[in-house]
Amino acid sequence: MKRSIITLLALTGLLAACIGQSENSVAQEEPALMTWGDLTGRTLPTPSSTHSYGDAPAQVVDLWLPEGPGPHPVVLMIHGGCWQKAIADRTLMNYAAADLQQRGIAVWNIEYRGVDEAGGGYPGTFQDVRNATLKLLELGPSLNLNVDQIVAYGHSAGGHLAAWTAVQSRISDGSEIGALPELPIEAVIISGGLADLEASEPVTLETCLANIRTELTGEPTESRPNVYSDTSVSELLPSSAMLISVNGERDRIAPPDLGRALTDKILAAGGSGQFVESPGAGHVELIAPGTPAFETQAELIETYLRR
Repeated sequence: MKRSIITLLALTGLLAACIGQSENSVAQEEPALMTWGDLTGRTLPTPSSTHSYGDAPAQVVDLWLPEGPGPHPVVLMIHGGCWQKAIADRTLMNYAAADLQQRGIAVWNIEYRGVDEAGGGYPGTFQDVRNATLKLLELGPSLNLNVDQIVAYGHSAGGHLAAWTAVQSRISDGSEIGALPELPIEAVIISGGLADLEASEPVTLETCLANIRTELTGEPTESRPNVYSDTSVSELLPSSAMLISVNGERDRIAPPDLGRALTDKILAAGGSGQFVESPGAGHVELIAPGTPAFETQAELIETYLRR
């Protein structure tokens, strides 16, 4: 785990804490939210194996393989961190991955090049996520994984990328990313996600401590005047996958209104969507095993994998 994740994400937590001081003075009985240190201070579990899907150091995936004969149901897992490697990498999701592994679910926990890495941003970050998914489909049968019915689970910025993976087949001509046929994703858990890039930009500016929108979406061109047309989930609806936004009631990094509004757009476009608000939860609780917020998502994952 990088030391920077604790420092930079702690700064984000301080911003939220400052905003909430007046609320806490009114409701002293409200329990404290988890901090990043509460999560990363736990013993870090280790994956079963690591696989490459490209030549760059970041183009790797950790496989968490459960015991038993299989073939195992599988979760495509994508970490957040403001799309920046300086803030977080895939090990932030190791705790969630290990919990799902103990439930008999395999996890394909991907790394990708962030906007702060060579080759990352637009279009590389998106292509990495998709290529990592294609590698799952390629290697899955030989690794005793059932890749016919996948659930994607992404947190924060990873929630955006997870949902994007389910809608990328709708990208139009003129995009440097390009479109591939629809991937076999049954459902997406958008956990404290920022899937609607335009709607979430004010929050992103505050919590990511940097304006990374241009690096992530690229500049407009004659063939692609709308930079959100191939990068934002809200512009690529509907999806055949069930898109489930799960937001913590007290999350100020990804407030519930973002998930609620995205779900409204999904339904209005004719897709399948669901909004779940986790009472009393903040941003960290969503990926912290042992919390009610995480348990809710684990149960959703089990439901859609075992239909």
